Amino acid sequence: MAKFLFKAKAANGKIQVGQIEALDENDVKSRLKQKNLVTLQVVRGGGSGISATRPSGGGLFEPTLGTRDLLIFTRQFATLISAGIPIVDGLKILSEGKRNVVIKDAALKVKESIESGKKLSDAMLSHPKVFDKLFVNMIRAGEEAGILDQILLRLATYLEKSDKIKKQVKSAMFYPAMVLVVAIAVVSGLLFFIVPKFQDMYRGMGKELPGLTQFIVNMSNTIQAKWYIIFGIVFAVPYLISTYYKSPQGRETIDRYLIYFPVIGPVIQKASIARMTRTLSTLLSSGVGVVEALEISARTSGNKVVEDVLMRSKDFVMSGKPLALPLSREAIIPDMVSQMITIGEQSGTLDGMLAKIADFYEDDVESAVKTMTQMIEPLMMVFIGGIIAFIVVAMYLPIFNMGNIVGAQ
Repeated sequence: MAKFLFKAKAANGKIQVGQIEALDENDVKSRLKQKNLVTLQVVRGGGSGISATRPSGGGLFEPTLGTRDLLIFTRQFATLISAGIPIVDGLKILSEGKRNVVIKDAALKVKESIESGKKLSDAMLSHPKVFDKLFVNMIRAGEEAGILDQILLRLATYLEKSDKIKKQVKSAMFYPAMVLVVAIAVVSGLLFFIVPKFQDMYRGMGKELPGLTQFIVNMSNTIQAKWYIIFGIVFAVPYLISTYYKSPQGRETIDRYLIYFPVIGPVIQKASIARMTRTLSTLLSSGVGVVEALEISARTSGNKVVEDVLMRSKDFVMSGKPLALPLSREAIIPDMVSQMITIGEQSGTLDGMLAKIADFYEDDVESAVKTMTQMIEPLMMVFIGGIIAFIVVAMYLPIFNMGNIVGAQ
């Protein structure tokens, strides 16, 4: 019996994705049919389970692992370990029940590796798509210090705060994007459906239209004649930007542009500093060395600008200089951060000081996002209302002109 990932459609139209044991793909389809499910896709897991690095050929339907799934796994693992349950038994429990298929498979494979003689951290190292370098290094530190349950709780707290800051940044960027989408939809609707009716009415007047009205009419004609090109561009631009961002040069360019962009830039900067200091604090408090902590924090920073700052700082620290010195020379790092790090280094409480910085900036980001949301909502209404008013006035200008001519006579 082998394990398969399946994607199927239920009688009510809902899509189900899951894992099943069967002899072959035909057996999978037969089992799904017995459950009144229509098979859409079947992917063989290979060996004793599905690869945690995602099965090849899975395409858009391959299972993914969210931060929330990893957070729940980590917190439950910490609870099991602190209750005195052996690691192998804990992993067996976590690989069962209703859980994300990727984390279930990874837990099962890690359990098998431990049973074959590997340490927990070394076993997790074989699943980088699930357990990143930060996760593995902290687990290793916990094993060596004999405080694995405490380290897992720190990891869970870190993942929770990291997920929160990500959502806040996404929320900050969502509103401007929403304003743009709504504005495009409104303008397109007016130009495509409303303006042509005015155009038909004015066609029989036999008089030249005012310049503003003619401009709107020309825009309407262009959209109607070349709507497929315009909508193609609207959908192509985000795709091209996303593709460009995946390249090293594109990521550096876009990250640098966003972090210095008005309004949104300060939020991204604060979020980046919060994540950087939170990661460093979590690693240092778990016994990871400063140089290694800086390298891991750089790779998990999520922003190329911050990554470059940390890598430059790592080089300074390796030469024997304090961390605060290179950070104080970086424009993106506020003076308060470098000053607090200096105090932390001098007092031997760097991890605690970094945690305080992270707490401050996480609260600051949350406050900034709320302020931005409250500010953008009325601006969005004014912006869209202004566009509608502009088009309406432009289309009624010929009628106003006729009224003026009649009044003059």
